[in-house]
Amino acid sequence: MNCLIIRKIEQSEIETVRKKRLECYEEYKNFVSEDHWNALKGTLSSENDLKPGVEIYVAEIDNKIIGSIVLFPGKMEAYEWTTNIPDYPEIRMLAVDKDCRGKGIGRFLVQHCIETSYKQGYKAVGLHTAEFMKGALSLYTKMKFERVPELDFEPANDGITVKGFKYSIQQ
Repeated sequence: MNCLIIRKIEQSEIETVRKKRLECYEEYKNFVSEDHWNALKGTLSSENDLKPGVEIYVAEIDNKIIGSIVLFPGKMEAYEWTTNIPDYPEIRMLAVDKDCRGKGIGRFLVQHCIETSYKQGYKAVGLHTAEFMKGALSLYTKMKFERVPELDFEPANDGITVKGFKYSIQQ
């Protein structure tokens, strides 16, 4: 693999990143109800990632964006459907191009968010994922994210629970 760079997104790249996000999540369309897919699709392309304090990072190889991740600061509503707002940052919308998966890019993006959160003085970082996102679930488990069931929610009332996870940052 050529040199992987993780950097903050440039404003001119936001639409490209949102389009790529949708492409990456498209594979889940047949695993969920139409309502759930529409909720997920809406969240992937919403303006939520442009709120003050929200940071979007991209993974780049040879000047080509191959992945992205969003880091919401602590005490900010990262989801439209939940009232539980943790006091630590929340990782959202991890996306890696299909042809680049299995090379550790998702792990690098998540690790970057953990390190950024640590530098900002946080002792934890959270995220949510669903059972049908097998690759993400495996990654977060391997990285030692722990389940936080009280942060679970069901965005489309279709029986699919989006599960809360938390990573405790070692000081």
